[in-house]
Amino acid sequence: MKPAEIAPRDRLIVALDLPGVAAAEAMVDRLGDAVTFYKIGYQLAYAGGLPLVQKLAGSGKKVFLDLKMHDIGNTVSRGVESVAKLGATFLTVHAYPQTMKAAVEARGERLKILAVTVLTSYDDGDLHAAGYRLSVSDLVEARAQQAQVLGVDGIVCSPEEAARVHKIVGHQMHLVTPGVRPAGSATGDQKRVMTPGRAIAAGADYLVVGRPIVEAADPRAAAEAIQAEISQALV
Repeated sequence: MKPAEIAPRDRLIVALDLPGVAAAEAMVDRLGDAVTFYKIGYQLAYAGGLPLVQKLAGSGKKVFLDLKMHDIGNTVSRGVESVAKLGATFLTVHAYPQTMKAAVEARGERLKILAVTVLTSYDDGDLHAAGYRLSVSDLVEARAQQAQVLGVDGIVCSPEEAARVHKIVGHQMHLVTPGVRPAGSATGDQKRVMTPGRAIAAGADYLVVGRPIVEAADPRAAAEAIQAEISQALV
C-alpha cells in the first residue's frame, strides 16, 4: 500500500508495552474498533505474547512485531521465516547491511521488513560513547540509503529525522516513527520526540505511540485524539 492510500486511523500503531497477555488483551478490548494496528515488543513477546500476534491478525488487526533482529545472516533468515508464519505485518531488524539483506530475502510475500536506524533514546553523545563517529542524523541517513538499496520495506527513525529520510527514500518505503508524544505528555526515556501532527507533517507514514495511550485514564479517547490530530495534519 502506498503511503497516500493509508487511512488516517490505520496510521496509529499502539504499542502494547504491557507485562502480560491478559493485560494486553484487556487493552485491546478497551480500544475496540478505534485501533487497527498494534505493536508487540520485547516485554510482551517474552511474556508469552507471540501467539497473540496470530490471534490479533486472525481478528483482522495488523501487528508490528518489534524484535529488532540482528545476528549472522543465517540466524536472521531462519528467525524471519518463523515470524512470517505468525501473520505479522511489520518486523524490525537493526539496519546493518548483512542483517537487512538476510531479512529481505527471507520475508516471504506478506511480511514487511523495517530497518531500525538509530534508537530514539540515543543522541549524539550516546553514539560517540558507543564508538560511532557519525552524528545521529548522518548515521540515520547512511543507514536509510543502505536499506533502500537492499530492498527493505520501511525505515524506523525518530520524527526529527523523518523529513531528511523522506527526501532520501521518497514514497518507495514506509516511514515509521516512535518517539511520538502528544503535547503536554512526558517524554520519559525518549530524547528525540515530536507531536503526532508535526511527525505526520515531517513525512511519517505510521506513528508508534505507547505510554500516552496505554497509561491514559481513557485509552480509547487518547487514541482517538491522536487519530484526529493525524487527520488534521494530512489535510
